[in-house]
Amino acid sequence: MEDIRFGLEYREELNSEARASRKCLESIPESLFDWKPHEKSMTMGYLALLVAEIPKWIAHMAKKPDLDLATFEHFRPKTTAELVSHFEENMREAENALQDISNEEIMAPFSLKSQGQVLYTSPKKENIFSSINHLVHHRGQLTVYMRLNNIPVPSIYGPSADDRSF
Repeated sequence: MEDIRFGLEYREELNSEARASRKCLESIPESLFDWKPHEKSMTMGYLALLVAEIPKWIAHMAKKPDLDLATFEHFRPKTTAELVSHFEENMREAENALQDISNEEIMAPFSLKSQGQVLYTSPKKENIFSSINHLVHHRGQLTVYMRLNNIPVPSIYGPSADDRSF
């Protein structure tokens, strides 16, 4: 039976989502960073930042046993270029971490905390997989925000109404 390296498998999955994520981030103008569709919604800038930072979470999960939401520092981009650069840096970090992680390491427990209190613990493998799905989810939200602001939506898994480049 073939030995599947889960880290490499997840690295490929993350990379397959990177192109569309980058295209979306490149399209978000700074002038709309504070825009939100509803008072209960997050701002477009914060939503874009989540898309840009989820690869950083993945790198952190691969290397460390826990992450505390209260002390995790978020980048504060002032421009679209800074946002995209942050995404690229986080992608490189995640790619390297997933390239190097062994199956034994990826099965180790990972805890999500808030102010030192453990919210849950599960294998890193499950958290990394869930984080890739989380990236896809927030990128999908971002495309709705884009559509509501007449920003052309790039192709994701095929042509969009705005991008018929396939």
